[in-house]
Amino acid sequence: MMKGHDVKHYPGLGPLAVFFFIYLYAPLAVIIAYSFNANRVAGVWTGFSTHWYASALNNRALMNALETSLTVAAVATVVSTLIALSAALAIIRGKNVRYRKLCETIVNLPLLLPEIVLAVATLIVFSLVNVQNGMLRLVIAHSAFCTPFAFLPIRARLQGMSLDLEEASADLYADRWTTFRRVTLPLIFPGVFSGAMLAFLISMDDFITSNMLSTGGSTTLPVYIFSLIRAGTSPELNAIATLLILASLILATVALLVAARGTRENAEP
Repeated sequence: MMKGHDVKHYPGLGPLAVFFFIYLYAPLAVIIAYSFNANRVAGVWTGFSTHWYASALNNRALMNALETSLTVAAVATVVSTLIALSAALAIIRGKNVRYRKLCETIVNLPLLLPEIVLAVATLIVFSLVNVQNGMLRLVIAHSAFCTPFAFLPIRARLQGMSLDLEEASADLYADRWTTFRRVTLPLIFPGVFSGAMLAFLISMDDFITSNMLSTGGSTTLPVYIFSLIRAGTSPELNAIATLLILASLILATVALLVAARGTRENAEP
């Protein structure tokens, strides 16, 4: 019998891995370091200062853009997660669903198409139906393209879950709603939470769709940051990026902890 190969012993793999992570994360480290630069010139270090964080947090236009992004992302996350959960339950648990693969492909279609195509198509539809409210346009568009990102973790969780507990609940004369609320939802909650966090991050990070659909008073944070880049980089922009990195790390850590807890609970006898 052939023994398994330990990839750690492959020649050159260690240095290649180190180079890969340096290449991937060195730009982020530079941004974080220069966010504490006292000099207004972003690339010239003159001393340590937290002035640019205070400047960013006191920037009214920035705070308005952040509030818009958080509002749109929160609503889009709730809507897309509910749609994704309903679709996953219908596709995975439905017994008489016809064209199951076709339905799943339709749900995942925004992942297969270039975002610029979806943005242009959405803009045309809103123009035809005369939807002028920028916030409403952003919420609808973000909910649409965030749905497949929420759907994938939920579908994976449902596919990996045994039917035994649901069948036991039915044998104890629990109705479908009670079974879902007391059995199914707690078991798939890590997948639901992961999908919601992924949808939230995707919405917060979106630029192309937001740039095409936003109107006056509905500028999102990525669109505002792009306007700052066009005027030239500054330590304030580095401070904003650092805060976004920190927020993303916190959300990712929470999602991983919830997923790990769900895995441990399912592994317990």
